[in-house]
Amino acid sequence: MTDNLELDIEEQDLLDSYERDEWQSATMLSKKLEQYQAYANFAFEADGLVSVVLSKDDIEAIHQKATEIGISYQTLIANIIHQFVSGNLIEKSQS
Repeated sequence: MTDNLELDIEEQDLLDSYERDEWQSATMLSKKLEQYQAYANFAFEADGLVSVVLSKDDIEAIHQKATEIGISYQTLIANIIHQFVSGNLIEKSQS
């Protein structure tokens, strides 16, 4: 089937890998698709852009939390801020 094709090294490596049955179907494809569609919708619906400087530790913790719940870190930050300004996220007392 590929006898008449001239493939570069990378293309040949991919073809060889495929022919050795090393490829697998993506799992949870529909869930991932819905997730990325939600990200895109959120990006189009955003009313403004804010730049915030955060510590490396906070950024890593936010990334980890977002990954755990299956959303982007930007969406998580936006949700936290929205919950706070709408009164649904209450600050812990320091006592």
